[in-house]
This record gives sequence, structure tokens and C-alpha cells, in this order.
Amino acid sequence: MWQLYQFPLCPFSRKLRLLMSEKNIAFTLERENPWDTREAFYLMNPTGRTPVVRHSEKGIVLVDSKAIAEYFEETVDKNPMINGTATGRAEIRRLVALFDENFYGDVVAPLTMERMTKRIVLKEAPDSRILRAAMRLCDEHLDYVDYLIDNRPWLAGPTMSLADLAAAAQISVADYLGGINWSGHEQARSWYSVFKSRPSFQPLLSDRMEGVHPPRHYSDVNA
Repeated sequence: MWQLYQFPLCPFSRKLRLLMSEKNIAFTLERENPWDTREAFYLMNPTGRTPVVRHSEKGIVLVDSKAIAEYFEETVDKNPMINGTATGRAEIRRLVALFDENFYGDVVAPLTMERMTKRIVLKEAPDSRILRAAMRLCDEHLDYVDYLIDNRPWLAGPTMSLADLAAAAQISVADYLGGINWSGHEQARSWYSVFKSRPSFQPLLSDRMEGVHPPRHYSDVNA
């Protein structure tokens, strides 16, 4: 069985949890706090970042969420998440990069610093200017999600793909940290509500970070 070294509010870990669940890959969760800097974890991934997956019996250790996702796509046939034509697969990868890089950098990273790291690790007050800027950029990203859902059944095309998993993982962390105003984003909210109802997503909704509590609507599949 695979071991997934992850952190509850790491969106890249969440993406892999969704992918592995959708593909019915058995795994256990190993909590890895980013501020602990455990030597044993750095031996697996010198960057010290989650996620990492390990299969002790096979002697396999994989790092980086994109590389891990591609590995499982190549080795597990069930429920492909990078699917369709070459053009379609390129679109999936484009959107994965958009959410893993732009949405994370614009929204999730500053929210995590201001509403989690400063509270738990640094014992500092959040900077309201940074929070407002992150929420403004989040609104712009959700405008694009609205546009995609207006024109496609799923973000990248006719079927659910890794693009949807990456987007849902990032959005779920932003939502947990109170960084999303869903007003005016009915298309995005409808798409996300469908995702929240999936069995693969339910464990994410039950996760809680000590000292950081989500808004009331976070776990409501109808919100």
C-alpha cells in the first residue's frame, strides 16, 4: 500500500488524495507539518515539501505532485484523468498549471501565510492588505472558472479530469481559509458543489487544522 506524506491544508497533497481516490489506489495518510523539518522527511524529498508518496514493498519514493500524478496516470489504467485527444490532454495540463501555479501563488499561498502560518508558527497578526489582495485575485480566477463552466461540462472539456481535481484542491484550501466570496459565481459554485458531493472529496471536508477553523459553509455540500 502507498503512504502519502501530506499536510491537511496543502492543496498539492489534496490533489493527490483526490486522484488516488478517484483511481481507487489504496493509500494511508502520514501527517507532515512543514515547520517540523524532519530529517527523515528531507531524506525522501530534499525540498522538504509535501506531497511525497512511498511504497515500501516496491522500494519506490516519488516527489512533486505533477510527477506523482503523471506516474499514476501511466501505471493505473482505471479512471484516466489526463484523457482525450492530444489537444485535450494539453488543455488539461494547461489548466493544472494555471491552478497549481497562478491560483496557488495569487490566492492560496498568501492566505496560508496570513491565516495559518502567522497564527500557528509566527504568532503574528495577519496583514489585512495582503488578505484583501488575495481575495480580489481569487474573484478574478473564479470569473475564469465561470467562463469555463459556461462553455464546457467540466473545466477542460466533456469529462472530469486532473484539471478539475487540481482546481478543486486549490479552491478547497482557499475556501477553508475564508478567502472566497461565492457571490456572483454561480457557475463556479455549482461545479464545486458537485465536486464536494463526490466520495473522494468527503474526507477533505472533514479535515481540520488545529487553531484554524473553516467558515460554516465549508463542509456543506449544498453551499
